[in-house]
Amino acid sequence: MDQLDYWLESYNYELPEERIAQNPVIPRDHSRLLVIDSPRSHHHCLFKNLPEFLQPGDLLVLNNTRVLPARLYGRKSSGAVVEVLLLEEKQHHCWLALVKPGKRFKPGSVIEFELNSISKADFQEHKLRATVLDTDPETGGRLLKFELPEGQSLIPLLEQFGNIPFPPYVTETEALPEQYQTIYAERSGAVAAPTAGLHFTEELFQCLEQKGIDKTFLTLHVGVGTFRPVEVDNITQHQMHGEWIEVPEETVDKIEKAKASGGRIIAVGTTAVRALEGAANERFCQPELSPENSPKSTLKSYCGKTNLYIYPGYKWQVIDGLITNFHLPKSSLLMLVSALIGRERLLSLYQVALEESANEFGRQYRFYSFGDAMLILPEAVL
Repeated sequence: MDQLDYWLESYNYELPEERIAQNPVIPRDHSRLLVIDSPRSHHHCLFKNLPEFLQPGDLLVLNNTRVLPARLYGRKSSGAVVEVLLLEEKQHHCWLALVKPGKRFKPGSVIEFELNSISKADFQEHKLRATVLDTDPETGGRLLKFELPEGQSLIPLLEQFGNIPFPPYVTETEALPEQYQTIYAERSGAVAAPTAGLHFTEELFQCLEQKGIDKTFLTLHVGVGTFRPVEVDNITQHQMHGEWIEVPEETVDKIEKAKASGGRIIAVGTTAVRALEGAANERFCQPELSPENSPKSTLKSYCGKTNLYIYPGYKWQVIDGLITNFHLPKSSLLMLVSALIGRERLLSLYQVALEESANEFGRQYRFYSFGDAMLILPEAVL
């Protein structure tokens, strides 16, 4: 291994602000696609051309999580404005949340939340309050206890009080909340979208099916583990926050049958990668396991948490290829993709995307959540 692969600064790159996508492409499958089909070659096309690069018998594995309206706005009893991003329910009615401005929110602080703009006209009398119980050193967040009637869950109330949490770099968007959901989003629980899946349309799925390319689903509720920045110079010292996954028996069966018949397993998004590779060995769902000593093992159905952290040196167990968006500098997602094709190769491809002109596709590559995608075929994997 190149020792530079273990240092955070090695995953930095310059991105002009205007290349950060602020709005999704319409239709979804008209985003650009950078296809990496060997250790040295790549192609430019549109996402709708995906079937041309896959083979009959290949299997797409997609994350069917649905983004919660997890961003809430409210006020302290003093009148100070509060912004809250819910991360996960830790106990009954108790949620881990990131709070702005966090330093002012000590245990005992009470927040009264405001209805979202859609609900204000219809629910003027509804109230929602929470009390800060504790701080969370791992995330810098707060544990909030919500005041709810007996037998009521917070999640239905989020439709009235919550807002879909677009990423912080999406600052001037006209996107509708549903445009930040995949068309197959089903299981509510994420605080960010599995963005590689945003490019799919029903028409594209039909084309894939006609070519003999199947699909299957799992769930990873995207949380702070996915988007938390890496803040240590030596990336091997970074600790991933656990995220809830479910890899059902049906998905395991489909993967086994595809592999047995010579099909390739193409993960749609880094969250699908973490769920599959985490479920392949339950030790990945416990305290950290170093990529260098990760053994081969059989994929099994799994429901629970994973804190799997993938960076160069990781030994792949399940996936053969990957569809993924372009990721932030110095992010754990950039490190995961580097483990697949190499850090230097990945950064050189990012530079290719940055320098590629609009040409026949009408625009340059765009980055991050509403941006374009890469397809890494098995022939390009290390």
